[in-house]
Amino acid sequence: MTRFIFITGGVVSSLGKGLASAALGASLQARGYKVRLRKLDPYLNVDPGTMSPTQHGEVYVTDDGAETDLDLGHYERFTGVASRRSDNVTAGRIYRTVLEKERRGDYLGGTVQVIPHVTDQIKTFILSDLTDEDFCLCEIGGTVGDIESLPFLEAIRQLGNELGRERAMVIHVTLLPYIPTAGELKTKPTQHSVKELLSVGIQPDILMCRSDRPIPESERRKIALFCNVNEKNVIAALDAPTIYQVPIDYHAQGLDTQVCRHFGLPCDVSPDLGRWHTIVGRVTKPEGVVTIGIVGKYTSLLDSYKSLSEALVHGGIANNVKVQLEWFDSEIFEREDAARFLESVDGIMVPGGFGERGAEGKIRAARFAREHKIPYFGICFGMQMAVIECARHLANLPDASSSEFGPTSEPLVGLMTEWLRGTELVKRSSTNDMGGTMRLGSYECLLAEGSKVQSIYGHERISERHRHRYEVNVHYREQLEAAGLRFSGLSPDGLLPEIVEYPDHPWFIGVQFHPELKSKPFDPHPLFTSFIQAAVTKSRLV
Repeated sequence: MTRFIFITGGVVSSLGKGLASAALGASLQARGYKVRLRKLDPYLNVDPGTMSPTQHGEVYVTDDGAETDLDLGHYERFTGVASRRSDNVTAGRIYRTVLEKERRGDYLGGTVQVIPHVTDQIKTFILSDLTDEDFCLCEIGGTVGDIESLPFLEAIRQLGNELGRERAMVIHVTLLPYIPTAGELKTKPTQHSVKELLSVGIQPDILMCRSDRPIPESERRKIALFCNVNEKNVIAALDAPTIYQVPIDYHAQGLDTQVCRHFGLPCDVSPDLGRWHTIVGRVTKPEGVVTIGIVGKYTSLLDSYKSLSEALVHGGIANNVKVQLEWFDSEIFEREDAARFLESVDGIMVPGGFGERGAEGKIRAARFAREHKIPYFGICFGMQMAVIECARHLANLPDASSSEFGPTSEPLVGLMTEWLRGTELVKRSSTNDMGGTMRLGSYECLLAEGSKVQSIYGHERISERHRHRYEVNVHYREQLEAAGLRFSGLSPDGLLPEIVEYPDHPWFIGVQFHPELKSKPFDPHPLFTSFIQAAVTKSRLV
C-alpha cells in the first residue's frame, strides 16, 4: 500500500521544497521504507526542455530520456532512486493530454472543464507507474496563491479525501522572516499562507518553517494554535552548512517521526543516518582545498549548473578535500587573456551549452588547459570546443567549426540527423520542433583498451545520459588522432564519438554525455572523483 505525501510551499518561492522532499525521502529510506519522489510543475511548458537555463535552471535528464525539473536531481542524489518520465509532469503536459482526449472524442461530447477533467488527469498521473513503494512524495511546484497551482491543489484535495488520512498527508513549507529592527521572528506570513491553503480546502498536517535562526517554543505554540496543527508538527527548517546535513537536521526536529506517527507506523526506532554523518564530516572537515575554474555561459544563474556543482562536491568528498568553485563567463576570454583568470586554478571545467555566444571563450579555455598542463574536464559542448581547439591549433584545420554556428567548410561538429536507440533508428532534421528532439537519455559507450577513461571506469562498456543535438564528426578522427587527441570512447556502432582524451596530458578528458547527472554524495561519479584527484595532484605540485 503506497502512502502519499504532498509537499506544498507558501509565502515566497525558492524555500527549498525540493530539498525538503529529498531529505524526507532519504530519512524514510533510512528507516527501511521504499520511496518514490515526484514533481508537479504548474507552468504551461510541456517540459522544461525549451526553457532558458538562466530562467529555470538546469534541465535534469532521466535514463528514459525525459527532460525534467532540476528538483529531480535532488531526489536522485539523496535517495539513489533513478527518476523516470512518470516522475515529472507540467500543467502544459496535463492540458495537452486532456485536449488530445477531447479531439479523439474520449469525453463523448461532454463539456471539458478543469473539474473534473484536468484534476482527474492530474490524479491519474500521481497514482500511475507505482508498484511496491511504501511512500510516494509529490512536490507541488510554485507558491500557494498562484493561479497556475489551483488545479493541482484541487487534485490533491480530492485525493486526500479519496485515500483518507491513513494514506495521504500534506506538508506545507513556509517562511518565518526575522525583522532586525523588531528583533523577532514573524509568524504572520505563515498564518496567511496556511489561510490561503485552507481557502482551497486543504488543512496541512505538518508545517516546515524555514528560518535562519532557532524558533522559540512560544512561536511554535503560536503557529500551532493559529494554523490548527499539533505543536510537534511545527518543524524548524533551519539553514545548514551543507545540504547533506538536512536529513540529519530534519530527523533531529522530528519530521520523519511525525510522518510515521501520522500513518500509524512504528516510530520508536531511529533511522540509520550513518552515511549522511560520514558525508557531512568530509564536507565540513576536509583535509585540503582545490580550486576549479568553471568556464560557462549561464553563470548569471548558478542553478543552471546545479548537478555539475554538486558532482564536483562529490568528487571532493571522495578525495576528502573541499572543492572551491570559481565561475567565469566564457565571453570574458574572448576579450581578455585567459591566463589572467585561469593560471591560479587547479582544474578547468567547461560544461554544456547551446549556441555560438561564448564559444570562442570556451575554445581558448581548452587551449590554455592543454598548453599549461592543467586538468581539463569538458562536458558535452565543452568536449566539442576542445575538439575544435585541437583541430585548429594541432591538426592544421584553422577553419574547423560547428554547423551550430552557421555554414562552415570544416564541419568538425554537425547536427545529428539519425542515430540508434537500442534497435530503433531515430531520425531528426533542422526543421523539427525544438522540444524533445535531442539525443536524450541513456546510451551505451565502448571504451578503448588501455585508455585513461577505461582505467577510471574499470569497465569496457558504460552507459551515460545524453542531451544534445550536435555531434563530433567521426570522419575527422584520423586527422585528430594523428595530432595527439585520442578517441577513447565510441558508440557501439563506432559512428558517434563519446569521449576524447590527450594521453600525454596529466588529465584532459572531454565527454559528449552528462556524467554529473548520475553522481551522488554516497556514490561519486568516477570521472569527477578522478578529475578532483588530478586537481589535488596539481595543487601539490605548485
